[in-house]
Amino acid sequence: MIATAARIVAIALALALAACVSGPDYRLPADAVAASAQAGRAFASSRDPAYTSAEPADRWWRLYDDPRLDAYVAEALRANTDLRAADANLRRASAVVLEYRAQGSLRTDATASATLSHAGGYVPASSPQAYALGINWSYPLDLAGGIRRGIEAADAQAQAVAAARDQVRVAVAAAVARAYVGACSVNRTLAATQRVLDTQRATLDATRRLAAGGRGTQFDVSRAQAAANRSAAAIPHLIAERQTALFELAALMGRLPADYPQEAAGCRQPPRLPQAIPVGDGWHLIQRRPDVRAAERSLAAATATIGVETAKLYPQVSIGASAGAADALRRGLSADSFGASLGPLLSWNWPNRSSTQARIAAAGADADAALASFDGAALQALRQTETALSAYSQEIERERSLALARDDAARASDQAGRLFRFGRTGFIDVLSAEAALADAESALAASRAQSADRQVDLFLALGGGWAEADPAPARPAARAAADPLSRADVRSR
Repeated sequence: MIATAARIVAIALALALAACVSGPDYRLPADAVAASAQAGRAFASSRDPAYTSAEPADRWWRLYDDPRLDAYVAEALRANTDLRAADANLRRASAVVLEYRAQGSLRTDATASATLSHAGGYVPASSPQAYALGINWSYPLDLAGGIRRGIEAADAQAQAVAAARDQVRVAVAAAVARAYVGACSVNRTLAATQRVLDTQRATLDATRRLAAGGRGTQFDVSRAQAAANRSAAAIPHLIAERQTALFELAALMGRLPADYPQEAAGCRQPPRLPQAIPVGDGWHLIQRRPDVRAAERSLAAATATIGVETAKLYPQVSIGASAGAADALRRGLSADSFGASLGPLLSWNWPNRSSTQARIAAAGADADAALASFDGAALQALRQTETALSAYSQEIERERSLALARDDAARASDQAGRLFRFGRTGFIDVLSAEAALADAESALAASRAQSADRQVDLFLALGGGWAEADPAPARPAARAAADPLSRADVRSR
């Protein structure tokens, strides 16, 4: 028994002298995807003239130079319900950090009790009565560093929650831009459809006049009427699409659906970028993407948790003091009723080492899972960006070709109408040319809408830009340990 006590004291003194912190110090593993030089290269799909190697803007939607869009995004970032929930989650995480920090501070407990004892079914006047008053102080020495590791884990988890909040902000800004651009795109498609319909109705009027003058037939009139009705049938569907986008915009801004911005309903042209899109490179993307930052901070929290569990292998030592008074009630407070004590307090769950070792192993497995999730988040970010870059550049090429096809169809329709009026071609050629024009206008409008949507996809993949307050990271070849994502040492166990 004496030997065991001596061993406990020796371990406690050793911990105090070494001021050790249990568990591994967090370092980003050298084999992590984010630490590889390949991940930091320029994007394979960024060679298109539509892109530049400059870093994306902090508030990417301002590249459109559209005051309406700026105002809509600003209102959504103030009132969006998902963001309100994310802000509340961040406040909770911050409170948890304060709770962990409080574990390393002075603790005070006060006690008071009174007893009345008797041996029968009644209480005689002379029955024993006693009181006890006390106050206790204790300050944990945290020799094994369990509290410090707990604070470290809570801090990292709060940072992960903050990054998750930023991800919600990115998603909300992208959704607002998508809804606004969608409403404008539908209005542009409506205008194109209306132009085709006007042409077809003019053809229908001419056909009716020709039929009345004996130069046409009712069959020609019926076919012209069918073409006009087909184009007119597309308009209600487009109006419904526009209203859907407007209702979505209102909800994102924290408004009732019917309170959507009225000026957005009249938008005729989606906002367009006046310059090439800055996309940066893979290394800065990994630094910038909130979901990657959240995964990295979760890895740091999981690593610190190993230390929390490891600290339970060692004695928990505190400096304690107490003062109090105890005596019979009938004597009141007297000089000999007071007492005080001062000294170390030691607790150690030594018999439960096997369960503690199991918890350490479980914490290590959680850290391995967090590393896998971090690698997955980095790969996902790179994949989404490469995909968005390729999709947008290819949609630009498609839009250019469709614009040429629409111009050709417009000329053919005009030529067919003139030839028909001079009796040099049949009515079927006029209808075919107008049908081709309608298809070309529809395809071009759809491609333009898709191109605008692809832009938003690209900005969403690039990460939005709420990391501008962070210090600029070093390049992969010379990463500094000051940046969490630039620590390339292998995490030890």
